[in-house]
Amino acid sequence: MSKVCTAQAAVALIQPGQTVASVGVIGWLTPDALLGALAQRFRDTGSPRDLTFFFPVSVGDALGIKGMDHVAIEGLMKRVVSGNYLNALDPATGKRPEMMRLIRENRVEAYCWPIGATMHWLREVARRGPGYLTPIGIGSYIDPRQQGGKYTERAREDLVRLHSIDGREYLHYPTWPLDVGFIRATSADEHGNLSFEDEPITSAALAVALAVKASGGTVIAQVRKLVPRRSRSVHEVRVPGELVDHVVVAPEPMMTTGVRYDDRYLGRQIFDGRTTERLPQGADKVIARRAAAEVRPGVVTIFGFGASSDVPTVMMEDGAFADDGLLRYNFTTEHGPFGGVVMSGWQFSANLYPEALIDGPSQFDFIDGGNCEAAALAFAQFDRAGNVNVSRFGAANPGPGGFIDIAHNARELVFTGTFTTAGLGVEVGDGRLTIQREGKVRKFVERVDEITYPLLRNVAERGQKATIVTERAVFAVEPDGLVLTEVAPGIDAKTQVIDLMDCPPHRVLDPLPRMADRLFRD
Repeated sequence: MSKVCTAQAAVALIQPGQTVASVGVIGWLTPDALLGALAQRFRDTGSPRDLTFFFPVSVGDALGIKGMDHVAIEGLMKRVVSGNYLNALDPATGKRPEMMRLIRENRVEAYCWPIGATMHWLREVARRGPGYLTPIGIGSYIDPRQQGGKYTERAREDLVRLHSIDGREYLHYPTWPLDVGFIRATSADEHGNLSFEDEPITSAALAVALAVKASGGTVIAQVRKLVPRRSRSVHEVRVPGELVDHVVVAPEPMMTTGVRYDDRYLGRQIFDGRTTERLPQGADKVIARRAAAEVRPGVVTIFGFGASSDVPTVMMEDGAFADDGLLRYNFTTEHGPFGGVVMSGWQFSANLYPEALIDGPSQFDFIDGGNCEAAALAFAQFDRAGNVNVSRFGAANPGPGGFIDIAHNARELVFTGTFTTAGLGVEVGDGRLTIQREGKVRKFVERVDEITYPLLRNVAERGQKATIVTERAVFAVEPDGLVLTEVAPGIDAKTQVIDLMDCPPHRVLDPLPRMADRLFRD
């Protein structure tokens, strides 16, 4: 009997009250046809109701690839657990994603876990274990003594618990069953064997399938095409047909946001390390260039989403990768690619010209095992107690993504972001920085809106090294607090830096070095 069916027939099997897990990393690997068909079924029939959704990573871009925004419908969605959420403004409407509206208006039970936890938790479900146990996240927002990952008032159940073993504290994520799994691949045969030859990442596809089948559930795979059985090398098949119940063919999916197909993400092209494209001059480019000075050849460096992912782009622009120079650098992201150029914006997650790839759970084994010596991460707030916030601020509740696992396990951290936000305007040129309009919102605050990572405690207790890079100043994070180590040419350290901080540095280098003027020249 063939496993191939329409998306409508596949989602017709989902019952009210069930739990649906879906793979996807923003626009990458998103089973958009399945999520869209489920949403349409609910609009047409009012069923199924009160579903719980589990997204290891935020799925889709809420724009051309709607992903999780398809199913962000009251009545259809009762509860959602995700590693992060979409929060970008739609350029056409000026509105945030529907999922963010449901969260901000307390319309659903919303929980946000670190992506490391979502990935490892799937393994525990797959082996029918009692849950995922980890010290990562102690003292952060996911700690039950903070908020336990609850993102709405409706989220009242404690999905994360605190345990002590041999005097050491751990967070415990108990397992619960997954009834339906949506995954995406490139090709399937009549048995349901799946290969990913046109996908730059595989993320949690295998992990979701294993967890759902261990729960006695149904796995539905969306693929680009059907191929004959035994037509592929065994090394190409990453998910065996025994884990797949239904196959839906959607022949023209986007590879990711703004990219129909580009085999540079698959490692099939040689890169000479040169580019004619240039980032516009401004605060973000200054920050990326200064942060690039902290990146060392031969050191495994992981980049997070946001401002930090601009660093490889400016390195490429400034010629660091010419003449096979890219081979001197060991770059990765939380989603499994190794080598090549880390991308920014909606193309973040996969790398251009990668050399190797592992899946999401394995990548967090790599991260949690301490194999990323250095990390570059964005920040939204830093407070007097030395806490960093990147997960919840202003009108956005994006969640932490892989931030907590990366920050906890890297030995050297570089945090990047503008000094203030909300309207900041700068002029960059002639080797200096001019503030034309100060941002309305301070980022160095008395107390962060949410603790994503208790940085100062880990610097003091575990000896981590941390640097904060902004467009106008650079800070070292020491056990006693911030040290102002550099200031931009054209900037007054007192009036344009220290006086604008609710948590001023405990020490200022004297004499205070200037940031290199080359950072402010195009």
